Amino acid sequence: MIRTDWTMEEARAIHALPFPEIIAQAQAAHRAHFDPTEIETASLLSIKTGGCPEDCGYCSQSAHYDTGVKASKLMGTEAVLAAAKRAKEAGAQRFCMGAAWRGPKDRDMDHLCEMVQGVAELGLETCMTLGMLSPEQVTRLKEAGLDFYNHNIDTSPAYYSQIATTRTMEDRLETLARVRKGGIRVCCGGILGMGEAEEDRIAMLVTLATLPEHPQSVPVNLWNAVDGVPVQERAKKVDPFALVRAVALARILMPRSVVRLSAGRTGMSDELQALCLLAGANSIFVGEQLLTTGNPSASEDAALLARLGMRIAKITPKSSPKRSAETALSPQPV
Repeated sequence: MIRTDWTMEEARAIHALPFPEIIAQAQAAHRAHFDPTEIETASLLSIKTGGCPEDCGYCSQSAHYDTGVKASKLMGTEAVLAAAKRAKEAGAQRFCMGAAWRGPKDRDMDHLCEMVQGVAELGLETCMTLGMLSPEQVTRLKEAGLDFYNHNIDTSPAYYSQIATTRTMEDRLETLARVRKGGIRVCCGGILGMGEAEEDRIAMLVTLATLPEHPQSVPVNLWNAVDGVPVQERAKKVDPFALVRAVALARILMPRSVVRLSAGRTGMSDELQALCLLAGANSIFVGEQLLTTGNPSASEDAALLARLGMRIAKITPKSSPKRSAETALSPQPV
C-alpha cells in the first residue's frame, strides 16, 4: 500500500523498532516492488561549478564561503556529451548534470535543452539539478526529454533555516510542485550529519513521504567535511546504524521509490554499504567524482557487488529523447 499520509508518530515508531524488525519491514517493502539483487546506477557531472549565490551552509560551491572551489562557466555541449559517453561505458544508466545556480537564466535554456537531448540520444536516462525553476523552464526541459529533476530538501523543515537563509523550504517545495506538474519525475532527498537531531532526519523523510506523490528517486547523502563552510563547525559523525535506520525508514515510507546511497560512500566500509542495500537502498552513483566530492572507483563498486552476488539493472535504450515515463529493466551481470 502506497501512502502519502504518514504521521511523525508513525515514523518515529518505525524508526525505533528493534534493528532486526525494521530491516525485516524494509526488506518486505523492497521485495514487493523491486528485485533486491539489482542496483541502478547513475553518474553525476558538474556542468557549472562554483560561484553560487545561495548560502547553503554545507556547500563548497557557495560564493559566500572561501572553500578553494573556483567558479567556472557553463560547459559546452560537446564536453558534456563526451563525459556522458564515458559514464555509459563505465556502467551508468542515468546521467545527472548539476549547475551551481540559484536557478538557470532563460538565456541558458537552449544550451541546457541541447545537453538533455544529446544525452538522451546516447540511450541514457537524463537528470538535471539547476536550482529553482519557473513553470516555463520546466516545460522546456520536459519538451527536451528530461526524465528526472533533482532538487533536494536537504533536511527537516524545522532545521532548514540553520542550513540556508537565501531560500526557504517553501521555495524548495514550490519547485518540486512545478516539476511534478510539468510531468518530470522528481529526485529529492537530503543530507545526514549536518548537526541535525534524529528528529530532523525522521521529519525530512516524512516531508518527502507526504508529498502529493513520492519522489521517484530519494538520495540519502552523508555529510562530507568541507573546510570553510558553517556546517563544518557543527557537523557530527553519523552512527553507522543510524544511517541504516534512515535508509530503512525511507524504504518503508516510500516503497516504490528508488533509494540512492549517494555522497559519503568513500567513508563507508563494505559492510556498512551492504547493510544499507539490505535495508532497501537500490541505487548508487558510479564514477570517482560527485560534483566536488569523491566517490568509490568503478572497480571497487564492481568488486563489492560481485561479493554480494548483486548485479546492475540494465535500462532499455531509448530511440528518442521524447519517451514514455516508464523504463523497462532487465538484469545484467556485473
